[in-house]
Amino acid sequence: MIFKKIKDNIESLDVQSIPGSRKAVLAPLIEYIGEKFKNKEEIRLNFICTHNSRRSHLSQIWAQVMGDYFNIENLSCYSGGTEATAMFPLIGTTLEEQGFEISPISQGKNPVYAIKYAPNTHPIIGFSKTYDHDFNPVCGFAAIMTCSQADAGCPFIAGAEKRIPITYDDPKAYDGTPQQKEKYRERSLQIATELCYVFSKINQDATN
Repeated sequence: MIFKKIKDNIESLDVQSIPGSRKAVLAPLIEYIGEKFKNKEEIRLNFICTHNSRRSHLSQIWAQVMGDYFNIENLSCYSGGTEATAMFPLIGTTLEEQGFEISPISQGKNPVYAIKYAPNTHPIIGFSKTYDHDFNPVCGFAAIMTCSQADAGCPFIAGAEKRIPITYDDPKAYDGTPQQKEKYRERSLQIATELCYVFSKINQDATN
């Protein structure tokens, strides 16, 4: 069972607010997951950005949670970058405010975090890594490009069955400004809303 605060947040999301143009961007991901789910195959999603510090982590985490919430089995979500840096601390703070429990496993320049969203579910392990790091799948996955820079800079992702660009504006643009905290929260909720829509469609199609 997902933590109550996260569940309440999910149930407050307004998927009707997603414009048609954005739903068209999400359609290939729905198709990819839906086909795997229908055939009872492993579903592996690798969310890729430039630094694996913000958007790709939010996408990985919310995708795993939405899969659990909508009972999508055999789902494993990952994230990576074209280079490794560190998960930006405000990502953890933003997720904690939205109901996640985050515990540091190791410190240093690239800390490793246990990101827990349910009391009896293995936590998501969050740290910055390249998309082809040993922690990530080597084949049979969808590469979801969460920033245009990584999409342009990576014309080929080895092992990817499908490449799906679903890009988001970088909240980093607001670092050091009075709007910083709100913009991180806004981006997290946008990603959560869109992934709620994606997985709700899989669930809906499966039950029809």
